[in-house]
Amino acid sequence: MRVVVALGDGAVRSGAEPLTVEGQRAAVAAACACLAPVAEVHELVIAHGKGPLAGLLSLPAPVHEVGSPVDCPATLTEGMIGYLLEQELSNLLPAEAPLATVLTMVEVDPDDAAFAAPTTFVGPLFAAGPARRIAEQRGWVLGRDGDSWRRVVPSPRPRRIVETRPVEWLLARGCVVICSGGGGIPAMYQRRTHTLVAVEAVVDENRASAVLALDLGADLLVIADGVDAVYLDWGTPDQRAIVRAHPDALDPELFPGSAMAARVEAAAAFARSSGRSAIIGSLEDLPAMLAGDGGTRITVQAEGMETR
Repeated sequence: MRVVVALGDGAVRSGAEPLTVEGQRAAVAAACACLAPVAEVHELVIAHGKGPLAGLLSLPAPVHEVGSPVDCPATLTEGMIGYLLEQELSNLLPAEAPLATVLTMVEVDPDDAAFAAPTTFVGPLFAAGPARRIAEQRGWVLGRDGDSWRRVVPSPRPRRIVETRPVEWLLARGCVVICSGGGGIPAMYQRRTHTLVAVEAVVDENRASAVLALDLGADLLVIADGVDAVYLDWGTPDQRAIVRAHPDALDPELFPGSAMAARVEAAAAFARSSGRSAIIGSLEDLPAMLAGDGGTRITVQAEGMETR
């Protein structure tokens, strides 16, 4: 079975660990302990969120000082977290098991409406005075984030994973592949020259993982984070876990103001387009989810929504 496991930030980050590379390594090692048994049985593709390393990368040389475009930190994040996943997973798998991290570009549509309405925060926080100067100097759009200001960039929808064929070739040779990290590196084709160029944007990692799973013809998409299932009325006395649901029964608006809405949207899109299942749950429950138990299974085979 070909399985795409999308690791959310909650799956590879421990709140008790400090914001350091070694803290990230410890969290990655714990995640790899859950992934290794899957890699021994199935074709495994691992995607991941941006993780705390995205914050670390901005600390030594803030983006407003060096003028670094958004795609460069995205590339560094993909490489660094991919390296940690490779190393920690290789320590748990047979010595001959091949692993590879593929720096992944994600094609977006230049006409995507998101380019007219930037919404995603990136980079460091600024006070109001410096924020105004930086916005004028760089031509950036800045938005209020609490008492401070941060740059906001578009979050267009992913159209396809550019490196799908190399990933397919690696899977055919028995390789565990790590790709599409942090939503991938946004890119688009210029109309006149059909040249592939970087885009000042951020792609949602859940949407990118769903497109990755579709492009690869995956049998199963697992979105693994720090929660064991999707819950209705989360945090209230009436909360209940969704066990199984048809994609059309899961309206992202049922989860207002939460990161779960993006996961639900991506999982439902994969299930609806592929006719296969997507599961949202905790990485620790991965064996149970693969066995058909645990998490929230989203499938066109379901009727409505089943809760517990």
